Amino acid sequence: MSHSDEQLQSVLETLEECRRVLNEINSRESAELLSIVILDVRMKLKGIDSADLKALCDEMLRSAASEPPPPSKQTQDQPRRPLLRVVK
Repeated sequence: MSHSDEQLQSVLETLEECRRVLNEINSRESAELLSIVILDVRMKLKGIDSADLKALCDEMLRSAASEPPPPSKQTQDQPRRPLLRVVK
């Protein structure tokens, strides 16, 4: 891990702690704004640029548009297929 990555990781940890505190004191809007900053830092750490994120969002929208209408009330208790899958 490079020095700049170590610095970003430290910043990320601090931001996540700040977001946790904001959520605890019910400052939801501030916590949501901080979540955007956290996403940006994580993207930098993982080498994901805005074009990659846009491509992911476009694909998710395409998939959502092609999915059948929501299931009836009887099948809503079944677990829903996740839109994103964590890959390490």
